Amino acid sequence: MQQESVAVVVAHPDDEVLAFGGTICRHVDAGIPVNVLILATGLAARTAGGVVDPKELEKLRNNARAAGAILGLTEIEFAAFPDNRMDSVPLLDVVKEISAFIEKVDATTVYTHHVGDLNIDHSITARAVMTACRPLPDSHVRRIYAGEVISSSEYSFRQDRFVPNIYGGIDRYLDRKCEALKCYSTELRGWPHPRSVEAVVHLARLRGSECGLTAAEALLLVFERIPEPAVRQMK
Repeated sequence: MQQESVAVVVAHPDDEVLAFGGTICRHVDAGIPVNVLILATGLAARTAGGVVDPKELEKLRNNARAAGAILGLTEIEFAAFPDNRMDSVPLLDVVKEISAFIEKVDATTVYTHHVGDLNIDHSITARAVMTACRPLPDSHVRRIYAGEVISSSEYSFRQDRFVPNIYGGIDRYLDRKCEALKCYSTELRGWPHPRSVEAVVHLARLRGSECGLTAAEALLLVFERIPEPAVRQMK
């Protein structure tokens, strides 16, 4: 049987922690390798003309690496698609980037964004992941989950709101998730901003209360393939 391997594909630095920080820790502590691909720079939307300062970009990526070390990632990779402008890039280019990553890490489980997120980069990432992970006969991907990024997933049109159907307990990992999130000091805001540590903790407690746990991350199972059991050989 193929060894389990997890790929987390997100649009921006910090999305991986916000949506899946506790889930990543759970996989890592179970001995399953977790690899992250971050597609957009996460900076250009805040700069004049969308120009990215290479020094600032490397600083942000170092923040991501530091957060990844706390979570226990096996590997973290970066693409360089334009921040909040991924709709200006041919979808095929994004799909190819993701396909190469999924193949490289031989992923069996993939986590990504909710397609209904207000943020355009999130939506495009979700669509590209689904395309890259088409259930072809030679595909190793068995399941795909969407997660929520606070300030984008909950603030959308009613018909596009994130509605989870799976909850993963993260009480023992919540402190680690928050510690990793603090590596992104330039991305955090003070309470009651949704991108504050307090808001992340409150969301985890709320999701926990929805399923009888003290803290949880909410997920949406988008795709799952359950293979037939192996035929037992008669002796």
